[in-house]
Amino acid sequence: MKNEFRIFLTTLIFFTRIPIKIKNFQSSDLNKCTRYFPLVGILVGSASFLVLQIALYLFPVEISVILSLIIGILITGSFHEDGFGDVFDGFGGGWNKTRILEIMKDSRLGTYGTVALLALFLLKVYALSFLVNFYAGNCYLLLLLFIVYHALARTTGITLSFLLPYSREDASSKSKPLAQSFTWKEVLGAFAFGGIPFLLLLKFSLYYLITLPILALLVLYSRYYFKRWIDGYTGDCLGAVEQFAEIIILLTFVALCRFI
Repeated sequence: MKNEFRIFLTTLIFFTRIPIKIKNFQSSDLNKCTRYFPLVGILVGSASFLVLQIALYLFPVEISVILSLIIGILITGSFHEDGFGDVFDGFGGGWNKTRILEIMKDSRLGTYGTVALLALFLLKVYALSFLVNFYAGNCYLLLLLFIVYHALARTTGITLSFLLPYSREDASSKSKPLAQSFTWKEVLGAFAFGGIPFLLLLKFSLYYLITLPILALLVLYSRYYFKRWIDGYTGDCLGAVEQFAEIIILLTFVALCRFI
């Protein structure tokens, strides 16, 4: 039990900016972090929802939603958004594996990444604002939606690491510690922490099930695309898939409002 708690704390250190110190840190715990990755999403989603509820007492919905997104960014340090922008820069400006990986490693943000991030945040703000207005009278369901879109997106992103080899030959990627190996515990943990909130959501409507095959298509296409161009994945690729999953989940929730 102590070992699992240590691994969870290591996960928080790796995937968030929460200041945590571990007395008996073990580097081997880093490649076990994936089992608790969606649990980080549950925490981020809950914190974002809390900030949203507080902000709604003072500001309009749109401003409150932006503040809730900001708290999520502060907690994670733009970990996934950075990968999203880098992937658009790399695959938009690169023409082979070497050049794509080189561009993604560059700390500077290019045109492709800038435009992609702007579109990403605009979609999030408008989708979340719509959901907040639509479910204004159901606080519990809205909380669940926030938790699910964060947790399930992280499950989707980390699934790619179970299906592809690590692309970089050196240790220059943020996901290198996760790429060493994984066991059934990592797979089970990732799907459990992402799946349990989703199962709770299904109590409100089975229409939400449509989200799963769409996310499965995202994973399969991402696997094909990254395998074709860079022979595997990097940390940026995982971040990009996670962000794509967030948008897909939110847009699916918005579309389902017509039927629920």
